[in-house]
Amino acid sequence: MKAAQIKGYSKEFNAEIVEIPVPEINDEQVLVKVKVAAVNPLEILNTTGAVKLIQDYKMPLTIGNELTGVIEKVGKNVVGFNTGDAIYARLPIEQIGAFAEYVAIDAAAIWHLPEHLDFATGAAVPLTGLTAYQGLHEELEARAGQTVFIPGGSGSFGQMAIPIAKEMGLHVIVSGNPEAKERTLALGADRYINYKEENYWEILDPVDFVIDTLGVEEFDHELSVIKPGGRLLSLKAGPNKKFAVDKKFPKWKQALFGVAGAKLDKKAKEKNIEYRFMFVRADGKQLMAVSDLVTKKQLVPAIDPTEFTLEDVNKALMHVATGHPKGKVLLKIDASERR
Repeated sequence: MKAAQIKGYSKEFNAEIVEIPVPEINDEQVLVKVKVAAVNPLEILNTTGAVKLIQDYKMPLTIGNELTGVIEKVGKNVVGFNTGDAIYARLPIEQIGAFAEYVAIDAAAIWHLPEHLDFATGAAVPLTGLTAYQGLHEELEARAGQTVFIPGGSGSFGQMAIPIAKEMGLHVIVSGNPEAKERTLALGADRYINYKEENYWEILDPVDFVIDTLGVEEFDHELSVIKPGGRLLSLKAGPNKKFAVDKKFPKWKQALFGVAGAKLDKKAKEKNIEYRFMFVRADGKQLMAVSDLVTKKQLVPAIDPTEFTLEDVNKALMHVATGHPKGKVLLKIDASERR
């Protein structure tokens, strides 16, 4: 089968299309014929080695974290899934490889593709949906009536985070570009701030939580709008000691992350705010909950119109890294991807 692999970490996008055997499955796995794989900023972190302290991969590595596909084989201990089922998944962190014609996946990481989504639109759900779900429920422990602000939340993350937050009873504020205003408000956001016209840190009343999608450069501004006792959850700024402890990393790595995140922790603590960082994990049961909401709200994620095939993997990575995608960027692995 064809797969997109890297031979080592590099700042250049140099994935190669290679022929490798179709993977064998164990009793707890399913073999999936991949239809569409999503290209995320996470792929760039994986290929450059930026997150190798969180997950260091053996080389050569088949890349790709998120996909839709059809089950071809089912392990003997797997229940609830059958050959021919359309599924989607954020692959387990230690077992990525979505940029391939076939992949073996732990059944605990997958869920059934909602009926109203095709293989393309479905590929935009699992990673961002699980990120939003885990962030709001586990990291922020948000409760109905509280307020969350998502700077830069008009992109693919916001497409899932806003409906999930609203379903939890949260008040949701988002900043972003003017073109995304109506679409973002239609998802349920209570307020939209056009960053080209207003600085959120000058106009917002204090909020309970901020979910950072922009990185370290926005950290001080984000802290300035959070109530004392609140939390700042970052998807980008970088890990700290709490992240390492929660992940049960070895002591040396906890100490290393403690040093790396010390400045961010210090700034947050000075304002009586807790800083958290997260790295989304695979979870089929949580993906089921996300799927129920996606079906209930009939959510259809925005897809970038630029079409890429597996052979275009480096162009797709470059498009995510340097372009301005108008939705999730996709690789069409199987030409007959229509559902």
